[in-house]
Amino acid sequence: MDNLLGLLRIRVKRGINLAVRDVRSSDPYVVIKMGKQKLKTRVIRKDVNPEWNEDLTLSVSDPGRPISLTVFDHDTFSKDDKMGEAQFDIEPFIEAVRMKLEGLPDGTVITKIQPSRNNCLSEESTVVWKDGRVVQDMCLRLKNVECGEVEIQLQWIELPGSKGL
Repeated sequence: MDNLLGLLRIRVKRGINLAVRDVRSSDPYVVIKMGKQKLKTRVIRKDVNPEWNEDLTLSVSDPGRPISLTVFDHDTFSKDDKMGEAQFDIEPFIEAVRMKLEGLPDGTVITKIQPSRNNCLSEESTVVWKDGRVVQDMCLRLKNVECGEVEIQLQWIELPGSKGL
């Protein structure tokens, strides 16, 4: 716990127009990796527009380390097919959390991140003060695949006894 800063909760909301990897559909799930940590959502059967609404929580000791998200198609009798991947940085989000913004009006936009060649954002991402906490919504365009996006939301969880931000 010496170098642990806190926890990052990633809500994997939904997939949009994901690639077809089975006959007419796919059985997608999402894997999130940061360093040696690897978390995954449940499989949603026969759906290229799945809704997971699932929370995955990473321990953060180095906020400069990128996080990778990969979508797979679950196969019973063969290796799962890759359905695209994306990477995202949490540094703008962490900077907003470090500002200690208690008392802001709900819905205040703290910062905006524009889509660029250096990120996988498919649209502008905003870091917002919502319900007493800093939240960032992202829509990630999947790479190395013909189509597909994944919507996620970031939230920070302070840990008592951790180094903190």
